[in-house]
Amino acid sequence: MAETKAAKTKDANKAKVNAAPAFSKETYLRWYEMMQLMRKFEEKAGQLYGQQKIKGFCHLYIGQEACAAGAITALTKDDKWITAYRDHAHPLGLGTSPNAVMAELFAKATGCSKGKGGSMHIFDKEVNFVGGHGIVGGQVPLGAGLAFAEKYNKTGNLCITYMGDGAVRQGALHEAFNMAMLWKLPVIFVIENNGYAMGTSVQRTSNVTELYKLGLSYDMPSEPVNAMRCEDVHEAVARAAERARAGEGPTLLEFRTYRYKGHSMSDPAKYRTKEELESYRNQDPIESVRFTILENNYATEQELEEIDNKIKAQVQESVEFAEKSPYPAPEELYTDIYVEKDYPYVMV
Repeated sequence: MAETKAAKTKDANKAKVNAAPAFSKETYLRWYEMMQLMRKFEEKAGQLYGQQKIKGFCHLYIGQEACAAGAITALTKDDKWITAYRDHAHPLGLGTSPNAVMAELFAKATGCSKGKGGSMHIFDKEVNFVGGHGIVGGQVPLGAGLAFAEKYNKTGNLCITYMGDGAVRQGALHEAFNMAMLWKLPVIFVIENNGYAMGTSVQRTSNVTELYKLGLSYDMPSEPVNAMRCEDVHEAVARAAERARAGEGPTLLEFRTYRYKGHSMSDPAKYRTKEELESYRNQDPIESVRFTILENNYATEQELEEIDNKIKAQVQESVEFAEKSPYPAPEELYTDIYVEKDYPYVMV
């Protein structure tokens, strides 16, 4: 049985790249557990969407886990995070309860946005995750604004602002880039470039196909990053964070990544080949970390299997929690809109 498992692991781990560890045992094990939670959670969310237990829009992060995991270990718990609507994985990595995220997908009152945001609007103030935003590119100037607040209050913290490759054609992005550079705001702009935006390749939609170069017109330090590897993501984010905290302003990072699923659950992704998908599966970020862990005796197959089983139980618990939770009461329609407690709503 052990030999079969070892052979299976060897075949699966085509994403070897380099087994020599660049980080500590603790960091690799943290990445492994973090990314497995993201992956298993998203796989379950996809199943539940197919069963119509999750409704509305649902954008999965499967394949892109290193984009979040590598950055989390490079930043502090006091830094701010903001992203677009592919937003389940970031808060899970930051420490938001899977129960709260799953309940939000079920539109239940126990969800992290009280069941009123759904898949595209996950928020958790406790871990400094400021959304989950449905307007394409709308979170980019918000991220610059969060960074402005950190600079104004002299906290020493920064904001990491994620966007998809389809968002870079938005005018708000360029306005935010200009102001962020002018005021030297402590912000890290991240393009999660999975190649296809909503379903059309970068090559067919942008004259500039090396997207990190968009920052160069603002004299913004910019670089591409192999975001299928946690190591590369961590190192790039750590460099950008050091500049931001030193008062040197923003950085643009182009995370070159790949989503194994379509843009959303309604996208069959027929615009790409099976061969292309398989080539990226061979670079799987979880398998890459798994290989490094095993090659350096950071954990045994059995110990990793125990982590896997723990995560499966966590995800299953989150489903049971969500199913048993109540829907928001009708009066919740009138809360969390205005600061004013007794706002005079016109009831019809």
